[in-house]
Amino acid sequence: MFSENEIAIMIEIPEVLDAVTELRKDFITNEANFLEISEHDFLSLVMMTPTVGIAKSNGSISLFEELALNKMARKMSKGGFFMKVDPVAHAMKFLIKNFEPWEEKFIEVIKICMRSTFNLEDLKREKVDGDSFGIAVMHTPYLFVRCLSSFFLHDDSDIVEERQISSVEFDKVKDIGKKLGLSDYPIFKAFCKTFEVK
Repeated sequence: MFSENEIAIMIEIPEVLDAVTELRKDFITNEANFLEISEHDFLSLVMMTPTVGIAKSNGSISLFEELALNKMARKMSKGGFFMKVDPVAHAMKFLIKNFEPWEEKFIEVIKICMRSTFNLEDLKREKVDGDSFGIAVMHTPYLFVRCLSSFFLHDDSDIVEERQISSVEFDKVKDIGKKLGLSDYPIFKAFCKTFEVK
């Protein structure tokens, strides 16, 4: 998952900051008009959108999923919120409550972040043959690997490990990949093969 410092670096990119500032105003005005959240923390919330979507794909978020989401929120928040209410976790409650209208808008900001931090065209050219996913990951831009792990894995497990997933969650992983424009990328297709659908 992303760290506080990685979010801080991304929010310094003018194109990212502009998109986050505009979406933050829209979200606060239409969803939570008393919410106090910085641009840094709002970008953290935006980056949690795929993970929240996967958690919601079963119809409701389990206690385990909620704890994992809160842990992720705390890791990306600006500053320490150990003994205080975490602004990202607090804002996430509003996102979970009314997820569908915001998912596309949040994903558009994620796409701006990806375009601003690595060359997506290079990923299209990357070849992944057979069992060489681990080697392909080593040739892939660092931030893209962080995107995959932050968006689609609940913890800091190794990205090349195989893991079990329900068919509903796997369908959501593919749906998010499509919305992010990653469906045709060999590295994303190989990543999807690390899931064992149960």
